[in-house]
Amino acid sequence: MTDTLDIALIQTRTPATAAEGLAHVEPLIRRAAAGGAQLILTPEGTNFLEQRRALRDAALSDEDADPAVLGLQALAAELGVWLLVGSAIVRSGVEGDPRAANRSLLIDPGGAITARYDKLHVFDVDLPNGETYRESASIRPGEAAVLAQTPWGGLGLTICYDLRFPHLHRALAKAGARLIAVPAAFTRPTGEAHWEVLLRARAIETGAFVLAPAQGGTHEDGRRTWGRSLVVGPWGEVVARLDHDEPGVLHARLDLSAVETARASVPALRHDRDFDLIL
Repeated sequence: MTDTLDIALIQTRTPATAAEGLAHVEPLIRRAAAGGAQLILTPEGTNFLEQRRALRDAALSDEDADPAVLGLQALAAELGVWLLVGSAIVRSGVEGDPRAANRSLLIDPGGAITARYDKLHVFDVDLPNGETYRESASIRPGEAAVLAQTPWGGLGLTICYDLRFPHLHRALAKAGARLIAVPAAFTRPTGEAHWEVLLRARAIETGAFVLAPAQGGTHEDGRRTWGRSLVVGPWGEVVARLDHDEPGVLHARLDLSAVETARASVPALRHDRDFDLIL
């Protein structure tokens, strides 16, 4: 297991169909690979973003038939890179439930999917600015956390709203995650207020590198997302960032020995205690 890793985060403004989504993200991934990235991560909703129900249903496919997923498997194999599809919106495959899965897919350099994670926490909210989100109406939440194996150690898989649940990230770190992925399509109001501070908090709490590729800008369905893709080190320091909402590529070289150094300096992952709650 090597301690040096070149990564790239892909920031997108994904269109409303999977074919267009693949056409949008492919040149960014090619640029990342040409820049030396060994592990490339894309945001939540990499294949398509569409919240209007009829259009979403028309764009939805099974995982093994989705044009973007198939295209990204082929691209990873062509480029010889590890590729984390931050999430693809695909049919859940659960009989009797019409909702989709919001699913992370880790693809190896041979093009095989080696890990899958369905987003555990769905985002239902009425924002003060009048925006309303009901992710539970269209997305079936997952049932299990996932620690994926890579040549650089454990990669903890999370998606967007999962960021607000520190116990998930702690469980992944205690299971061996040196890297934690937080692909997102964060809403603009909450992103502006909370995105960076929560990412840095999760990195400090876990002593892990946090890798957060984001959607950014105004999308075809009218949603507005907060870009600012970010790489955070295990001491809570910002390693690399994009300071805008435009599509782009963010490169970083990681020294993964920093994980063990941070955890030795603040060994909080070993200090959990059972306790009673007095009310």
